[in-house]
Amino acid sequence: MRPPPHVSLPPRTGLRPYRPTAPLRFGIVLGALFVVLLVLVSIGWAPLLTLDGKVADGLHPVATGHRGWTRAMRVLSDWPWDPWAMRAALAAAALWLVRRREWVLAVWIAATSLLGTALQQGLKAAVGRDRPSWPDPVATAHYQAFPSGHALSATVACGLLVWLLWLHGAGPRWVRGAVAASVVSVAGVGFTRVYLGVHWLSDVVGGWLLGGALVAVSAGMYAATPEGRGGAGPRSDRNQGK
Repeated sequence: MRPPPHVSLPPRTGLRPYRPTAPLRFGIVLGALFVVLLVLVSIGWAPLLTLDGKVADGLHPVATGHRGWTRAMRVLSDWPWDPWAMRAALAAAALWLVRRREWVLAVWIAATSLLGTALQQGLKAAVGRDRPSWPDPVATAHYQAFPSGHALSATVACGLLVWLLWLHGAGPRWVRGAVAASVVSVAGVGFTRVYLGVHWLSDVVGGWLLGGALVAVSAGMYAATPEGRGGAGPRSDRNQGK
């Protein structure tokens, strides 16, 4: 039986619908801010370099003078907040989506993560910014400095995971808890990279901006797909017959 025209049916995928406009606009704003920062870093804008130097010079004596605290920062940076740990979390989320037969969304998550890694490595090579150099380093890192891969990876992973929870209708407590954990992780990993003397402050800010732009644009573009608009999927077709 066909429902009356005035009845509004929920999306058949069971996903929370939303308009793509807001996340796309937010992503464009973050992307524009990143481009501005990228230009300032590339031309070596003196006020920015001075700020980076002051922050680095202020934190390094603390890192060298408090070995226990510095060791804890290295553990956090190298294990739970490492880019590979973040990618592993997204891989687990993609596998969960595959088990739910949400094929498009699983590929969407994986593609967004891969794009973030590609952008990070490409920009590092293109900008070619040197990392801070110390006579008594407390940590080492590879590749160029801008943007911070740790900051970008954490922002992408945490942003996508919070979006997935919200998209699947998680309760307010779950979403608030995920947002709180994400803020701690994203801010925390950024602090550890500057504290350990392997990144300038603007490297971390660049990673945050680019990662946030990527998540927002990805979420906005997904909302414009048939699945994002509530199109049918194999799993939801079974549910319709119940």
